[in-house]
Amino acid sequence: MEKIKISNNELTSLGINDVKILENFSRVANGLLKHGVMDKEQILANLEALIDEPMPYALKKGGKFKNLAEAVIDLRKEGKFLKQPRTSFALKQEIADFPVYGLEHIEVGALAQMKTAVKLPIAVAGALMPDAHQGYGLPIGGVLATTANTIIPFAVGVDIACRMCLSIFDLPAGVVDTETDMLKGLLLDHTNFGIGGVTKTHFDTSLFDSPVWSETKVIRNLKNKAYAQLGTSGTGNHFVEWGELTVTEGALEGIPAGSYLALLSHSGSRGFGGSIADHYSKIAMSKTKLPQEAKHLAWLNLDNDEGQEYWIAMNLAGDYASANHHEIHNKIARALNLKPVMMIENHHNFAWKEQLADGTEVMVHRKGATPAGEGVLGIIPGSMSTPGFVVRGKGDAVSINSASHGAGRLMSRSAAFKTVDPKAVAANLVDKRITLMGSDLDEAPMVYKDIHAVMAAQHDLVDVLASFQPRIVRMADAKEKPED
Repeated sequence: MEKIKISNNELTSLGINDVKILENFSRVANGLLKHGVMDKEQILANLEALIDEPMPYALKKGGKFKNLAEAVIDLRKEGKFLKQPRTSFALKQEIADFPVYGLEHIEVGALAQMKTAVKLPIAVAGALMPDAHQGYGLPIGGVLATTANTIIPFAVGVDIACRMCLSIFDLPAGVVDTETDMLKGLLLDHTNFGIGGVTKTHFDTSLFDSPVWSETKVIRNLKNKAYAQLGTSGTGNHFVEWGELTVTEGALEGIPAGSYLALLSHSGSRGFGGSIADHYSKIAMSKTKLPQEAKHLAWLNLDNDEGQEYWIAMNLAGDYASANHHEIHNKIARALNLKPVMMIENHHNFAWKEQLADGTEVMVHRKGATPAGEGVLGIIPGSMSTPGFVVRGKGDAVSINSASHGAGRLMSRSAAFKTVDPKAVAANLVDKRITLMGSDLDEAPMVYKDIHAVMAAQHDLVDVLASFQPRIVRMADAKEKPED
């Protein structure tokens, strides 16, 4: 089992930018951690306080941080390692009104988190989608518009640009029954799941020619990891699956009404996006002090270097997430020797510069929410045995042009392992004629809300154009720890 360690990223997020003192801080911090003198959270809290005011630590005889404090004081006498500006903010006293879709389907914790989010001093508007459940900072299914020059890493999420992608093939849906083994083989040969998963062959690596990969040190340091993981999927609720897509007449331009073989995938920006989220969320939380209940909603200012760096990295993670899906879909299409007649895709963990109905420029954070501007196509999946839907946004201003990103969880992963009956799962998959490769009880169909109820709760937000019924599903093996 990997030992807990305090990383250089965690120390630099406290404002340590001198190489020599970074080495000293790391040696002291990890020494205290190794010998069990303090836990990680206590050590980081003390280091943060020491950087703000080193004198009390320097005066304490025999103190664990005495030498570090003295070094900081000496550096500041030389005009180095100056105190980092830290600003404390209070929340608004009154809770702004925000729409809640499908209130009867939403847990109390998610509502409480959304109420805290709209009390942020930078909050302009909010909305809660019917698949909402509790997360870190902003609830999953939460939409938050903030002032135009601010961005909240935790309101984007850890898996930046988690994304849906659908390829529609000009083959009858019945192929999923007549060619099951062949389609299973394509998934096994051309998908890769799990933490740290990498690929040896690529279809298209042109994204890595972009000069953006050289924009910041953080991005440069992650480029090799991103390249190795191109075309792979994560754990948890990430999947690649074959299914039957039923399209109504005139719903999708150029595609007649009928049932088609389709490939659907769900995953994000892998270790690259996760590292970006970890690095900049720590910086935001170290520079923007908020009350305990709102601490994960700390923001970065786009007028500052850190904010610009995160904005560049987040958008690159979006391009990278799209490229991941395209790798999978293109490899499978090539092996199938058939190009898809249409591809539909969308992010649902991202931040966009947009305008509200009154023209106010804002930053819209959609954490587990689908963009649903007027005419915008999107995909809202159900579970491994229930349908998903291709939708067209109605551009509803009250919802901040948003819709749900899926069915939403009914229970936590730990609760699923305690309560879900494996026999019931097996019977459900047989009943729905689902072939499953990988996954575990924490992704069983019964841990998700009723997708039909969720869709009914947002009929004002989207029009349904087609339904997708999963049939051959691949997910991470049960031994993989969820990272979503």
